[in-house]
Amino acid sequence: MSPEEAQHQTLSSASAHRVTVCTLTWRDPFVWLRAAWGDMLRCPAVSLSYGLMFTLVVWALGLSFLRRPEYTLMLGSALLLLGPALAMGLIEASRCCEAGIKPKLRPCLACWWKTRSSVALFAVLLLVIELLWARASLLVFALSFDATVPEGHALDILLDPANLGFVLAYLGVGAAFAALAFAICAVSIPLMLDRPVDAITAAITSLRACLEHPFVMLGWGLLIAAVTLLALLPLGLGLMLAWPLVGHASWHAYRGIVCPQTLAGA
Repeated sequence: MSPEEAQHQTLSSASAHRVTVCTLTWRDPFVWLRAAWGDMLRCPAVSLSYGLMFTLVVWALGLSFLRRPEYTLMLGSALLLLGPALAMGLIEASRCCEAGIKPKLRPCLACWWKTRSSVALFAVLLLVIELLWARASLLVFALSFDATVPEGHALDILLDPANLGFVLAYLGVGAAFAALAFAICAVSIPLMLDRPVDAITAAITSLRACLEHPFVMLGWGLLIAAVTLLALLPLGLGLMLAWPLVGHASWHAYRGIVCPQTLAGA
């Protein structure tokens, strides 16, 4: 390693430790969404292109779950590995809008490459959480059905009143792991894109934000969930607008959560 690279690594490490979290209020999540809508209007082509990609992925997952459930975990794992890189594109678009630059699709698609090592490590972290989630789900399944596999399609099993206990336990486990995933993702991806920090530092910063402002971040997570659920109602078509909106809002959430003075000192 050259002296210049060593000095840059030292400065990057020092700046990572200076990441601090701002004071938040319950109004902030709505401010982030409003700013994200403005970004969508500034770059509709980029936003809708990502929205179409996300919608096709969700359709593929839904079709797999209903017809071939055994492939759903594999598709979900692939989505988690690609998710951080895809999300960075929308965040980069909002970053460009903030700088007064018109975003273009190709640079947004490739923006993750400069932080590929951190993105890869973060994707692996998400994959580990998903695998633990899958193991916990299998445990709930085994305890609920005593190794007797219920007959019928997955949707019929979920809607059967006799399986209410299983459904509640399954949703409870899913909610716990989803909360963990949200906690480490809240500002991690835009932080890795904007500053020379590693995936672990980014995840810890995101966790700190959630621990220091639990009610605001819980509200932000519930707002994201509400937007997503509403978008799923018309056969998932609303995701073409909803998820790009959330992606753009992630940049504004990061800018609101990570204190500006630390950015200036990086």
